[in-house]
Amino acid sequence: MTGAGPEPGPSRDRDSSGRPRNTRPRDELGRPLPHGAAGVERVPDDLSLPPAESLALAQRMLDSGHAFNAHEVLEASWKQAPAAERELWRGLAQLAVGLTHIQRGNDRGAVALLRRGAGRVGGYAGTAPYGIDAGGLSTAATALADHIEAAGLTGLDTRLTLTRSP
Repeated sequence: MTGAGPEPGPSRDRDSSGRPRNTRPRDELGRPLPHGAAGVERVPDDLSLPPAESLALAQRMLDSGHAFNAHEVLEASWKQAPAAERELWRGLAQLAVGLTHIQRGNDRGAVALLRRGAGRVGGYAGTAPYGIDAGGLSTAATALADHIEAAGLTGLDTRLTLTRSP
């Protein structure tokens, strides 16, 4: 025994800065599938959209039941947002992850992420840019978390609308 450790496995896919990426396919709830399996279309790692387009795409994904993919879109916007908006986008991404946990049947994770996201988004109530209904989203996410804590995951209305109607 040389103490050199295990033999290295297959090389890992990495981004341009050397960070590992997970290229495994995923199911509609964002769970990894075995390599070679058919999964849903992934959100590109380098997605870069203007805020209004990110919101519209994320809303379409939420409306079609793809909260995990909506999270990926919102996370990309969070990482690119100016410092003054970063916590707003982070909160939006957390709300989408909260919905993902609901879809996966994880009540504790759902409550934690909905509350965390509601707190971040709520800090922008009345001042959120791009027509984001920060106050309404914070209230709706908190009510959803309260319902889950009181009655579990049954009978939920998980629709969240990111922007105010024109």
